[in-house]
Amino acid sequence: MVYQEESYLELENLFNPQSLAILGASGNKNKLGNMLIKSLIEGGFKGEIYPINPKTESIEGLDCFASVLDVPTEIDLAIFCVGADKVINGLQECARKNVKSAIIYASGFSEIGEAGEKEQQRVNQIAKQAGIRLIGPNCVGIVNTSNGLMATFSPGLTGVPENKQREVGFVTQSGAFGVLTYIAAAQNRLSFNYFVSVGNEVDTEFSDVIEYMLHDSNTSVISGYLEGEKSPHKLRQLAKQALDKNKPIVIMKAGRSNAGSKAAASHTGSLAGSDKIYDGLFKQTGIIRADDYEDIIAFTKLFLSKKLPTGKNTAIVTSSGGRGINEADRCEAFGLKINPLNEKVKKDIEQNIPSYGSALNPIDLTAAAAVSNPELYIEPLKVLANDPETDIIIFTEFPMGWTEDNPSLKEFVDICRNTDKFILIATFPLEGMSIPKSADYLEQNGIPVIPGDLNPIRALKKLVQYSEKYEKNKRANEQTSPKISRKNELQLQPGATLSESQAADILDLYGIQTTKRAIALSLDEAVNQANTIGYPVVLKVDSPEIPHKTDAHAIALNISNEQQLRKTFNQILKNAKEYNPDAQINGISVQEMLPEGIEVIVGVTNDSVFGPVIMLGLGGVFVEVFQDTSFRIAPLTRKDAIEMIEELQSFPILKGFRGRDSVALEPIIDTLLKVSAFASDYGDAIKELDINPLIVYENKVVAADAMLVVQDSKKVLKIGG
Repeated sequence: MVYQEESYLELENLFNPQSLAILGASGNKNKLGNMLIKSLIEGGFKGEIYPINPKTESIEGLDCFASVLDVPTEIDLAIFCVGADKVINGLQECARKNVKSAIIYASGFSEIGEAGEKEQQRVNQIAKQAGIRLIGPNCVGIVNTSNGLMATFSPGLTGVPENKQREVGFVTQSGAFGVLTYIAAAQNRLSFNYFVSVGNEVDTEFSDVIEYMLHDSNTSVISGYLEGEKSPHKLRQLAKQALDKNKPIVIMKAGRSNAGSKAAASHTGSLAGSDKIYDGLFKQTGIIRADDYEDIIAFTKLFLSKKLPTGKNTAIVTSSGGRGINEADRCEAFGLKINPLNEKVKKDIEQNIPSYGSALNPIDLTAAAAVSNPELYIEPLKVLANDPETDIIIFTEFPMGWTEDNPSLKEFVDICRNTDKFILIATFPLEGMSIPKSADYLEQNGIPVIPGDLNPIRALKKLVQYSEKYEKNKRANEQTSPKISRKNELQLQPGATLSESQAADILDLYGIQTTKRAIALSLDEAVNQANTIGYPVVLKVDSPEIPHKTDAHAIALNISNEQQLRKTFNQILKNAKEYNPDAQINGISVQEMLPEGIEVIVGVTNDSVFGPVIMLGLGGVFVEVFQDTSFRIAPLTRKDAIEMIEELQSFPILKGFRGRDSVALEPIIDTLLKVSAFASDYGDAIKELDINPLIVYENKVVAADAMLVVQDSKKVLKIGG
């Protein structure tokens, strides 16, 4: 599905209303309808406010109206401060008034079960027929700090300090957790320009809000808390646009457990938990996955420096040797490189720091910098700012007393502004001693100050990864896998599990190299086929009901002569029948015995949310033991295929180790793209596919085994033609 870029404009009245009505407005200071009016007035809302209350003439100095129908002007936004039982009537009046949008706080809808779901559908139907865009129900509302729209009942959103810099939007599927994140950000000198609690998402969904923020010129970072995306393909498209715009999306995705994963016939299906697929989607699209709320805050503060790291090489400047070592360990643990400084750089630094200090990396200025000579912090910066081998400079301490008029601070800032190095101040988290007086001035000049309790090094690693993804995106050819020309046609019955030979026929149609093979119905036929193929050969039972032949002892490798074949043939048949007496056995597959290579697995699973998902992993019988896998959503680009290979823990094996030659990566990439083409062509019909093992050699790959499960639908799958 292609989403129209203009659709985000439909949300404009939710975020920037010129007039709003409050249904359930109240003069009682303890009522929601009163607290909301106060929040809007105190927040400096610039539009017109119309309280709706038939029993009161005025509230907080504002004239009341008995109904929205009595308001003399157009209404851009209606806010429902009423219970669930009054929502339908109020929405019907809003429809007659041609209200453009609405926020419904009330719970008691789909979250309570079937009865609530029916009421929610009535709400949705009325709103859609009237063209009203909704947020909620069961939400805590919207905040737009740029225009004073404090359309929320949560005091946690209305009573926090605001920073002048407001460039981050936040959308959440959990109202309470979202409020806590908003407060934590404010306490760390980060103000959101938007806060949106989407509640039950009867109309406006998580990705709809992402889309609005993507096109908002005042938003530099889009963040959120996500439990489950209703429109993952839209989110994927938006993430690509965000990467093109260099507007990062940072999402805390809850629910890492695979406890809800269903049993599957294939390795791919059993390994493809929902969280792994989300993880693959985020890596595929450049979405930054926040491990917790502090990642949202720390990453955003880093990005708002308006400078991206050019690499991983990191230098640490400290006034405590132990603290420097601690941060160096942390950097290495998160994949940043503490690079040894070259001799010239070390000598240049040594000239201007205490003789008892250290110009190694970490650079230890000793307590002299922290206590009596704070200007020492500038000296290594002068050298590192011009070192081509350094990408990142981390200060673990900074002079607490420097103010904007301090000449040393101005010199420090000037050096930072005139270098391409990414410079971060990551202080130890001590109350009253983490944030220097100059923190705001430093951050206004692109030097983030982040205390250690926000885990700035982990966030820095995520920023480095984002920078790499952004640069690759600018250079990469994003064409997806081409259409495959097929000459033959196969018909597959719904719900069928294909035998290996049937699955291999499909791989052949898509140009994926398979083994030489033939099905033998008798022992003599197997002997003839082995003579034609050439010894050594492999014997396997060919049965759709026995997909994992090793478990059934229905496979024999390295059959080197006719005598061994005759002895093994009947034993395989016997083992297969004992393993599954009801299995349909097509015969014994006689295949060429492939030489030793590196075994990988390529697979497809059809996820109920994401559709066809591609897996790559270390293959063979131990795939579920090691679980060294990578997932991406079809269709793949060439860049996706390369990243899948590179993120495997076993990637060094493919590159060659201990004297072994590296294997050909290009055929793996080609196979992934061909499997992606198959999944894109027939994703609705395919439930699971495994190519395991796909044996990788120095210049080719060969599929040694395969299985395919067809979706249980009424439609016969036709492949080819």
